Amino acid sequence: MNQSSLSALIWSVADLLRGDYKRSEYGKVILPFTVLRRLDCILAPTKAAVLAEAHKRAASGVDPHQFLLRKSGHTFYNTSPMDLATLLGDQDNIRQNLHEYIQQFSPDARDIFERFDFHAQVERLAKADLLYLVTEKFANVDLHPHSVDNVQMGYVFEELIRRFAEDSNETAGDHFTPREVIRLMVNLIFIEDDEVLASGNSIIRTLYDPTAGTGGMLSVAAEYLHTYNPKAKLSLFGQELNDESYAICKADMLIRGQPIGNIIAGNTLSEDGFPRRRFDYMLSNPPFGVEWKKVEKVVRREHEEQGFDGRFGPGLPRVSDGSMLFLLHLVSKMAPLANGEGGSRFGIVLNGSPLFTGGAGSGESEIRRYVLENDLVEAIIALPTDMFYNTGIATYVWILSNKKPDDRRGWVQLIDGSGFWRKMRKSLGSKRKELSDEHIATLPRLYGDFVEAERITVLDAEGNEVGQHVVTATESAPQPPPGGTLKRVPLSRLFRNQDFGYTTITVERPLRDDAGNIVLGQKGKQKGKPQPDSALRDTENVPLDQDIGEYFRREVLPHAPDAWIDETKSKVGYEIPFNRHFYVFDPPRPLEQIDAELKQVSANIMKMLGELAE
Repeated sequence: MNQSSLSALIWSVADLLRGDYKRSEYGKVILPFTVLRRLDCILAPTKAAVLAEAHKRAASGVDPHQFLLRKSGHTFYNTSPMDLATLLGDQDNIRQNLHEYIQQFSPDARDIFERFDFHAQVERLAKADLLYLVTEKFANVDLHPHSVDNVQMGYVFEELIRRFAEDSNETAGDHFTPREVIRLMVNLIFIEDDEVLASGNSIIRTLYDPTAGTGGMLSVAAEYLHTYNPKAKLSLFGQELNDESYAICKADMLIRGQPIGNIIAGNTLSEDGFPRRRFDYMLSNPPFGVEWKKVEKVVRREHEEQGFDGRFGPGLPRVSDGSMLFLLHLVSKMAPLANGEGGSRFGIVLNGSPLFTGGAGSGESEIRRYVLENDLVEAIIALPTDMFYNTGIATYVWILSNKKPDDRRGWVQLIDGSGFWRKMRKSLGSKRKELSDEHIATLPRLYGDFVEAERITVLDAEGNEVGQHVVTATESAPQPPPGGTLKRVPLSRLFRNQDFGYTTITVERPLRDDAGNIVLGQKGKQKGKPQPDSALRDTENVPLDQDIGEYFRREVLPHAPDAWIDETKSKVGYEIPFNRHFYVFDPPRPLEQIDAELKQVSANIMKMLGELAE
């Protein structure tokens, strides 16, 4: 059974809930029961051994926890003699027995159901005389690992959460990122690390997601690495604010055998769950366009009191969008690089705002300045619009690293992947497009090759598309068919870090009295100096690679000979005008052609009017 069919089977429990539960509440029952059934099935093979060990250790008075973990073969256990199937044998006491069954899980597993507020749902189901029926339904669903592997189970969770989010009118993107986007990001952060991907290398690495959601990024990364190098071990860490998403993430890590103490609940910005940890890899899709007013006091205090010793030293973005705070948080979690060893690489999804919002001296500009002047930005990849479940806006994957290869040092690669998509057969919320396997292979290859490239569309004599090619700067373009043409657009471009920097200079003009005479200062340092006219004040952005004096003489003085620069107000800023670097001017058609078409349309209209008049 595929994951769609399985999730549909599980969701059919909603038929029992209809009437007693609102549609938006179905997930409150279905999600925790799905987790419970999965854990129930996982523990089944070692259940008898765990019970025997529990009885043995109880008689000796020794703390049985470690012994029970060993017997279980997993990072959790349950010491109740019951399971979902045996619970059905005592219908009259199923409420009490189910509560006792949950309490016999090991503490980390029990925390999952507490986060789901499962106790309240059991009570509500019991009052509605639905508890037995729902338990029976789930007891008959086969979620044993030999029938449903961890990968498939992850997809099932994802599908259930999506349905729950749609029915509850919540933002699905708050919970998870589309799997193909995660696959792209995972490919990007691992592609430079041959040592990790080489099969047979027994190597240990860490990966962290500060906005873990249901654990999709963590699980996909683990699956990817295992595919290439089964001997590699990836220790997974995450933090999540939403209780339900946290519970599912923790359950997934529990099932995978990961130390579930590595999954922390809470707000990452105000409560750093790993204050002293550094990580080899990191992935994140933080909420963007969401204000951080709730944690503003804590964040500003860390910024002001700790400065660069804390997470937010470079600057703070405007309160209306906290996505760049997560960028700074990840930068602070980078492992140090020493003697060519260590270092980190991470990928983060952001909207377009962090590329250009805020002028010189603003928090956003200072953050960009910090990551560019410290040579941390490796690449920025534009994704197609309509890729996420909750928004159709443009999004970008930033790849940052403090271990750039020699050929990347001092450079930033911009890749326009906005044209890499295929239409979905069925839209899911705002998501109408998806990445194909070919797209997921092409974009990381462009990134890994670190070359400039074009996307060339081949058009026939009638202007119809007959093919597309990705051509690097060292490759020859294809030949157009007879009478056809080639349409070329940039796909990958390389820039120096300083290409995105500028100095904002303040240009002053003298204040004049009614007679047209320049007003001079009368006191202090301004005595005898022309006073500026605030109404005539202007600013100019001078690229960092240009001499300010020369620029001023060339661009300003010919138009305003009495102007001067107030150097006390000069500020360095950075912006990344992504779209400008990939804009291709498409010249309009010749006027003769347009005129001919208008005449033809007019003639057709007159002909139709004549036919109507007959």
